Amino acid sequence: MHWADVLAEDLLKEKKKHVLATGITPSGPIHVGNMREILTTDAVYRSLTNKGGNAELIYVADDYDHLRKVYPYLPKSYEKYVGMPISEIPCPCGKHKSYADHYLLSFLNSLKEIGVEPHVYRASEMYKNGTYKEAIQTALENTDKIRKIIETISKRQLPKNWLPFNIKCEKCNRMTMTKPTLYNYPIIEYKCECGYEGKADITKDGVGKLPWRVDWPARWKILGVTFEPFGKDLGTTGGARDTGEKICQEIYNYPAPKYTVYEFILLKGQGAMHSSKGTALSSEEMLNITPPEVLRFLLMNNQPNKHIQFDTGLGLLNLVDEYDKLEKVYFGVEEEIKGMKDLKQTYELSQPYDIPKTIPYQLPYRHLVTLVQIGENWNDVKKILQRTGQIPKDLEKDDEKHLKIRAEHAKHWLKNYAPDVVKFEVKKQKPRIKLETEQTKFLTQLHEQITAEKWEPENIHNAIYTVSEKQKIPIKTAFKTIYQILLGQEKGPRAGYFLSNLDKDFVLKRIEEAIK
Repeated sequence: MHWADVLAEDLLKEKKKHVLATGITPSGPIHVGNMREILTTDAVYRSLTNKGGNAELIYVADDYDHLRKVYPYLPKSYEKYVGMPISEIPCPCGKHKSYADHYLLSFLNSLKEIGVEPHVYRASEMYKNGTYKEAIQTALENTDKIRKIIETISKRQLPKNWLPFNIKCEKCNRMTMTKPTLYNYPIIEYKCECGYEGKADITKDGVGKLPWRVDWPARWKILGVTFEPFGKDLGTTGGARDTGEKICQEIYNYPAPKYTVYEFILLKGQGAMHSSKGTALSSEEMLNITPPEVLRFLLMNNQPNKHIQFDTGLGLLNLVDEYDKLEKVYFGVEEEIKGMKDLKQTYELSQPYDIPKTIPYQLPYRHLVTLVQIGENWNDVKKILQRTGQIPKDLEKDDEKHLKIRAEHAKHWLKNYAPDVVKFEVKKQKPRIKLETEQTKFLTQLHEQITAEKWEPENIHNAIYTVSEKQKIPIKTAFKTIYQILLGQEKGPRAGYFLSNLDKDFVLKRIEEAIK
């Protein structure tokens, strides 16, 4: 049974409506590591609804959190905004309503592309429209109980006058510099490090925010959450989940949601992704280099508690190959291989929207990586594919769209992440190179051999080996010679397939130019 089905079955034991929640603070680029939480929740939601369960998927944007520091991707001028709610800070690019929107809107677009359609809540709106009002009052009435829970479970001491509420200074707009001096419902008197002394009326909306360890369980109660996964950092002993569970049950009289703990996605060579350190691949960028179904597959094919090392280099090609293999097995084109678990559910959960009725037209992704370096645009690539019989001239529109999108992903990957070993450029003019005598003899014989050959990969491959043996030239030198005259470098893609995708007359003419 797929891991999402196991979690869904557990929820189905309770015959009620389930609210599956996920939430992230849009304080920076929302990366593919964060996407694990979203897609884990979405997978359980889909499984639950497929089994007839009554469920809602929600996403809470924690845009009322404060800016913690000037991150590497921000100008130093943002120092003056540290401590302010990110929904009230100017947009870094000047094109959005706020700092929060700058990162949130692109992420929501990524969710749409990847097939996740949650009900979106904004914490800033919830605090300003009175949604949290009762939860805030309840927390303040139970300050001593909450203090004891946090100090006992987390083993850390809270300040003497601590209150479970962070006041937003009326003068500097920061939440991190205020300290309460007296609370007498509904007024909290406070002093701010900016020098201001004021009073906050908690019956008024938006005057502050519950601290994270209280905000999280309060949200569970407010939104009726019954399931929410979280990263292992929040699940440590004494962490936010431990204190949240206790606060939820004892202060808000609400059962803590069921959950699963997920591991981090590691970026190869950099470790765990952190937007705050500038070491993260944004979800938007990930979807520029790989189709959404492949990103979903990466997570559907791995248990949430298994860490994933994501490689933006050659590992990406392996990932797409693995997905394509699963797709062939799902549609019965190839036999199942050992190690493929829950392949039907894994494939279906990997689809952003509708499950294809027939297998989409497949071309090896590595081959597309070669083709997009030969053709300047999709029309060029399409002509090559049709000329070589790799696609029919009457290819279905949906299949062509599928291949075109993959080609665009391949081009973006080549430009930004591909190692040099797979990059090349077919030179329009013969490169300025000096060939050895044996190389010239090899090319002369190769020209004769391939002129009459049918222009197909296997024929070209065999011709290269035949001439190499006749001329007693090392096969490595033979291949190097071909790459030198066409690419101006000593290595390149598999010669037979590579040459077959070039125009035959172009190749013959280049050989003629090289042996003059």
